[in-house]
Amino acid sequence: MSCVRIDESYLIHQLKELLSIPSPSGYSDQVVHYVGSQLEALGIEFEVTRRGSIRATLPGKQNTLDRAVTVHLDTLGAMVRRLKDNGKLAVTPIGSWSSRFAEGGRVTIFTQSGPRRGTVLPLKASGHAWGDAVDELPVTWDHVELRVDEICRNREDLTANGFDVGDTIAFDALPEITENGFINARHLDDKAGAAIVLSAAKVLVESDMALPVDCHLIFTIFEEIGFGASADVYADVSEMVVVDLAPVAPDQNASEYAVTIAMKDQTGPFDYHLSQKLVTLCRDCDIDFQKDVFRYYRSDAASAIEAGHDVRTALVGFGVDASHGYERTHLSSLTATARLMVEYIWSDPTFKQDPKRWASLKEFPHQPDREIIRIKT
Repeated sequence: MSCVRIDESYLIHQLKELLSIPSPSGYSDQVVHYVGSQLEALGIEFEVTRRGSIRATLPGKQNTLDRAVTVHLDTLGAMVRRLKDNGKLAVTPIGSWSSRFAEGGRVTIFTQSGPRRGTVLPLKASGHAWGDAVDELPVTWDHVELRVDEICRNREDLTANGFDVGDTIAFDALPEITENGFINARHLDDKAGAAIVLSAAKVLVESDMALPVDCHLIFTIFEEIGFGASADVYADVSEMVVVDLAPVAPDQNASEYAVTIAMKDQTGPFDYHLSQKLVTLCRDCDIDFQKDVFRYYRSDAASAIEAGHDVRTALVGFGVDASHGYERTHLSSLTATARLMVEYIWSDPTFKQDPKRWASLKEFPHQPDREIIRIKT
């Protein structure tokens, strides 16, 4: 049984701080500065790419079998598409999500003249004004608008108040943590993942146990729009585990109370050997886990592979109910995921020959084989 303990107060503190920082894809500078400050506090060296991804390093005994743990700091959001004649704003989504979950959202609009506040509402927002027609409105981004908290009766007023096409819109996270461990908030995807990785890093830094190989902690900033880890993986990384949400639903196997190991998503199966290693670590270390297949899901693993990185990838997730909507998870899922990341980073490399770009067939691993059934003729 594993003796790894996660500092839950630190994890919750990090999650609250991260959720308080708006970071829709394309507007993530402030959260990058925050995560960098937390890595500095832990004494972890890192560098920042031109666009803002963070690549930190936990040094190990070897630096030829590097591994990586990857999370993303960007969230869903929206952008001003048009200034409307009625003094409200037409919006377009940042990331893939339904306008159903934008309705009623309190937001900050980042204008050139400073941040402004507002609310996203359906075009027919009042039953007193529209009667039963409020229930007949289609669920699309063309059928919502942003009501700004400024005196704006028309398009000219919007312009005079500094609103413009292209302004980024960030939705309030509104976190609530109950005494029995439930965590409700927007943007748990993937702020909870970042809190998990920071919490795992804290355990590793405070431990006297040396890591077997270098481990890079990669914080990406464009996952929600499809290319998060495409340019952020070191060339010498041989295996990478992505930490992201695991969608909880009646037709899924993921759990809000455990870590979920994804065996496949819409881009295909994850690396067989690395995924099975994570399963074995959960069993050996008494970490509650589930396995699942995600049909409508992609992650930083896909963007890394599609960019041409020859790296083994796996995906672990904290269980989230109503993902990309009004999200909920449980503290037990976050701590289980953090424990697995500590055990993984402490573990030996999956294969010792992986630093080689090309290996001989003799060095290449085997998957379990089937017995050949010979057909009598």
